[in-house]
Amino acid sequence: MAWKDVLASRFSFGRFLALFKLGCQVDPAAHTIQSHGASLARNHLQDWLILLLLLVIEVVLYAIHPFYRFVGRDMMEDLKYPMKDNTVPVWAVPLYAVLLPIAVFLFFYMRRRDVYDLHHSILGLLFAVLVTAVLTDAIKDAVGRPRPDFFWRCFPDGVEVYNKLGGVVCHGKVSDIKEGHKSFPSGHTSWSFAGLGFLSLYLSGKIKAFDRRGHVARLCIVVLPLLVASLVGVSRVDDYWHHWQDVFAGGLLGLVVATFCYRQFFPPPYNDDGWGTYAYFQAMEEESRLNANRNTQNNNAVGGQQDVEAGIVNAEARRHRTDAFTHVPLDIHSPTLEAMELERK
Repeated sequence: MAWKDVLASRFSFGRFLALFKLGCQVDPAAHTIQSHGASLARNHLQDWLILLLLLVIEVVLYAIHPFYRFVGRDMMEDLKYPMKDNTVPVWAVPLYAVLLPIAVFLFFYMRRRDVYDLHHSILGLLFAVLVTAVLTDAIKDAVGRPRPDFFWRCFPDGVEVYNKLGGVVCHGKVSDIKEGHKSFPSGHTSWSFAGLGFLSLYLSGKIKAFDRRGHVARLCIVVLPLLVASLVGVSRVDDYWHHWQDVFAGGLLGLVVATFCYRQFFPPPYNDDGWGTYAYFQAMEEESRLNANRNTQNNNAVGGQQDVEAGIVNAEARRHRTDAFTHVPLDIHSPTLEAMELERK
């Protein structure tokens, strides 16, 4: 046989069409934005509305005046640090605490096409950041602790003025004085640890950093976001915008909130399933059950069809069977008999 005939026999058009259809089928493990995005957004519509509410609350907390804690003459010794600009500006915080993690989430989505992972990671990150922001500013407004550079915010010309109780009578800019009472906890630090802490947990699960195989080098990837957040906190002390207690409390607050928000959507990073979301595994279980039900139905349908075909064959055989003694074919054409035979089968 020629090689062309062999190829033609092995790769017939029907077989090619079957293989083509099989190749065009969507991977059951792939849950894309196009296939599952709309239903996923509808299921979590309430969560997104809560995020908008948190954003409104955060704007209100940032705008209102904090508690003006009493600051006396004797307290000024620890509040005379110079006023400096921010090493890490305020506008940069959303870039590295929100946009950078989202870029990482998108990278993993492009690799795995898992919309559950993309949606839940973004939702968890935004919840971590906004819940941390609301808690931070609520505590700031309630505590009203003066910043280390409060003296120069209150007395920009260096001329000290006190009332009869020994409290300061500030004559600086209203906005500077307002910011001067927002030292505890550090907002830069809490935001940084909320966003980058969430990213660190996310990466530790994706790269299986705690798979108990001793790959210590993976910890460098996990620690890197936390190192960046820590350096941001150090810069707040170096710029004299915060006391060290403010930075410590802000970092702890952000990291705790990030952990709680991460665990709402993902298993622990040390878990064998820590690389995926709870929703992903639930979707896979549902698809497995649906496939099992389809297979059962198909098997029942195939079995029923086989029974029908067997009944027809038996009926035809009875029609054309011969008598054992006369050898005359008994050609029986009875629709009623045939129907009864089929019903028995």
